Amino acid sequence: MRAFLAVDVDKKLVNEISEVQKKFTDANAQLKFVEPENLHFTFKFFGDISLEKSEEIIDVVQKKIDNYKPFQINIRGMGVFPHMGYIRVIWVGVEQAEAFSQMLKDFDETFIKMGFKKEKSYDPHLTIVRVKGAQNKEALTSLIKELEEVEIGEMMVEKLVLKESELTPAGPIYTNLKEFELK
Repeated sequence: MRAFLAVDVDKKLVNEISEVQKKFTDANAQLKFVEPENLHFTFKFFGDISLEKSEEIIDVVQKKIDNYKPFQINIRGMGVFPHMGYIRVIWVGVEQAEAFSQMLKDFDETFIKMGFKKEKSYDPHLTIVRVKGAQNKEALTSLIKELEEVEIGEMMVEKLVLKESELTPAGPIYTNLKEFELK
C-alpha cells in the first residue's frame, strides 16, 4: 500500500483555500487543483509499504504522540516547488510553525531509524495546485507574487492521520487508516 502520515486541514478553512484556488483560473494555465476533501499537510510520506510496516508505523506513532499537545498554526503565505522558473507545485505555508516543525523533525528521526528517507525540509506546507504545463507562465507567476502574503486563517493541530493513497486517472483517493490524537 502507498501510505503517508498527514494533518488534515480544518474544515472551516477549506472554503478559504478553495477561494484562493479559484483565483488561479484567471491565469488560464494548465493546472490541477487539490480537491477540498484531499487538502492536508503531509507529515511524512512513506511510499509503498507492507501491512507489517504500516503496523510498525502505527505502533511508533502511538508511542510518540503522547509527547505532544495540540497546537495552533496560522496558514499564511504562498510559494512554489521547485522554483519560480519551473513551477510544479503551488503551496500555502505555515506561520508560527516551530511546534509543527519540531514535531515533524522528532518523528522523522524515528522514521529514519526504521529505514525511511530523511525529509529534505521540516517546513510545513499545504499543496493547493499542481502545474501540468508551461502555458501562460507569466500570468501564473504574476498571480503567485500577488498572493505571496495570502492569509488563510488559524487552526489547531489536534491529530495525525495515517492515510492510504490510491492513485487513479481521476486523481488520488485517500483512505484514513488510523487517527492519532494529540493530548
